Amino acid sequence: MKKTILAAAVISVFTVACTKSTTKTEQVENTDGSVTTTTTTVTETPTTVDTAKINNAKEDVKAKVDAAGNKIDDAAQKAKDKIDATADKTKQDLNKAGQDIKAEANKVGKDAKEAAKKGASKVEEAAKKVKEDLSK
Repeated sequence: MKKTILAAAVISVFTVACTKSTTKTEQVENTDGSVTTTTTTVTETPTTVDTAKINNAKEDVKAKVDAAGNKIDDAAQKAKDKIDATADKTKQDLNKAGQDIKAEANKVGKDAKEAAKKGASKVEEAAKKVKEDLSK
């Protein structure tokens, strides 16, 4: 689509460039002494067209449009590659963060079990002492 638009623009420029305009100005003195000025513009389109020049210009334009299109495509591909690389890196970072959180949660869970175990044994020891004290 972009190539078609550019080609149409170039063709319209060539069409305008091939048009020739001539302006003529005439001054006529009237009988009462006043002067009347008449301006005439004549637009001519040459009947002989050098098709070789037009074809060369068309090929030139086509080559330039193709080159511009290729540059646009290359830039788009590079942008896509950068986006994909960033997405992959983000995915890896998120996976690592998830693993780190899981490992930390497991560690906290083990620490909590140990603390509960120690607390329970201390409660049992205290209960035994209270029982012994009450027995005396």
